[in-house]
Amino acid sequence: MLGFLFNEQECKELGYMLRKELDEMLLDLSDTRLDKDVRKSIAARYRTVFKMYARIANPKDLSKYARNHRIVPM
Repeated sequence: MLGFLFNEQECKELGYMLRKELDEMLLDLSDTRLDKDVRKSIAARYRTVFKMYARIANPKDLSKYARNHRIVPM
């Protein structure tokens, strides 16, 4: 396990970067032209980044990026 100490400005910047990454992955997951295996890999990475974002985001902001894991468009 690794630990990091961030000041408030760094937390805001990290949150911004994670939100942008989540937005890009959501866009990619909605692209039907991508292969099923590629979207599966993106979905796995999305879960990892979402967990990272969940550590610093408030619940209101976090709810915008929550996905239903049972329904994944393939």
